[in-house]
Amino acid sequence: MSAWQLWRDRRGRLSALRVLALALLLFPLAKALVEYDVIAHGARPINDLIHRAGFWALIFLGLSLAITPFRRIVRYGNLIDVRRMIGVGSFCYIAAHLALYVADQKYDFAKVVSELTHRLYLIIGGVAWLGLAVLAATSTDGMVRRLGGKRWRRLHQTIYAIALLALIHYFQQTKADVSVPIFAAGLLTWLMAYRLLAWWRDANELSTLHLLGLSVLVSLLTFAGEAIGIGITFGVSPLRVLDSVFDFDAGIRPGWQVLAAGLAVVLLDFIRSRWNGRAPRGRTVAAE
Repeated sequence: MSAWQLWRDRRGRLSALRVLALALLLFPLAKALVEYDVIAHGARPINDLIHRAGFWALIFLGLSLAITPFRRIVRYGNLIDVRRMIGVGSFCYIAAHLALYVADQKYDFAKVVSELTHRLYLIIGGVAWLGLAVLAATSTDGMVRRLGGKRWRRLHQTIYAIALLALIHYFQQTKADVSVPIFAAGLLTWLMAYRLLAWWRDANELSTLHLLGLSVLVSLLTFAGEAIGIGITFGVSPLRVLDSVFDFDAGIRPGWQVLAAGLAVVLLDFIRSRWNGRAPRGRTVAAE
C-alpha cells in the first residue's frame, strides 16, 4: 500500500475517520479557492494568504493537541490514528506560511534571513517553524523505531513549547482585534491544564465535575489575562476592563467563549458517561 494513501488505515482498509480528517485538512484550501476573487482583488493578496496559512497552522496544531483529551472523554481510542496526520498537516500550513512570506518579499532571501534574525516576532515564529519541521520529519514509523519509543516521545513532547511559541507569534502579528488570539490562548490553556490535572490525579480520565471546575477556572483566567493585557497596553485599570464583561452589546468576550467551549465538553462527557458508563481509571501514561 502506498504511504500516500492517507485515507487508508494501517491494515489498508478505507477509514472513514481518516477521510474526515483529510477533508478537514483540505477545507482551508477549498475555502481559499471559493474566495479567490475576494482575495485576488484585495489590497495585499499574498499577505492575506500568509495570514490564512498561519491561522490554520495554529488551528490544526491545537486540534492535534485536543486528540488525547477527546479520545478519553468520548471513549474513542481510534482518534489517535489521525493525530499524526493532523500534526503533519499543521506543518504543511506553516510551511506554506513561510513560503508565501518569501514570495511576498520578492524572493529576496537576504532580506528574508535578515528579517527572521532581527524581528522578535519573526524569530519566535521561525523557532516554532523549525520545531514543527523536526516533529514532522520524525513522525514516521521508521523514525519511531530509529529513535526508540522513549526518546521519540520526549522529542514530540516539545509540541507544547512549540504551540506556545506559535501562539505568541500570533499575538505579536495581530495588530487590531486580539479577541481571537485570546480565545486561542484560553483553549490552549484548557488543553494544557487538562493534562496537568490528569497527571496530578494519576488518572487516565477526569470526572465530569473535574472538567466543569477546569472549564470555569480557565475561563476566569482568560477574563483576567485579557483584562491585564488590555490594562498594560492602554494604561487603564484591569478592573475597568472586567466591569465590561457583562456588556454583551459590545461583543462576547473570549472568556465567555472559552467557558462555552468548556461546558460543551462537560455536557459531552456527562452524556457519554451516562450512556456507556465511565471506564475504570488507571495509571496515566506520560503526557501525550
